[in-house]
Amino acid sequence: MAKKVPLRQCVGCGEMKSKKEMLRILKTVEGDIVLDTTGKKNGRGAYLCQSGDCMKKVRKNKGLERSLKVKIPDEIYEKLEREFYENE
Repeated sequence: MAKKVPLRQCVGCGEMKSKKEMLRILKTVEGDIVLDTTGKKNGRGAYLCQSGDCMKKVRKNKGLERSLKVKIPDEIYEKLEREFYENE
């Protein structure tokens, strides 16, 4: 029997993709918003396609704020965008 691939929905475009193809953005227990490169850190996570378009969409449609249930200031988006483009 084939192993089931864990799918996650992108908060930007809404597409379902495998967990490995996506970036995990995390709200830690302390309330910080960070890019989780390992995918294993504790906290509430939201997934995002590895495309600049989805990063722009998620900022516009506030999908990340809904998923993480927290207001996200512009500085955090800018920090995430910098990290995001460094990881490409």
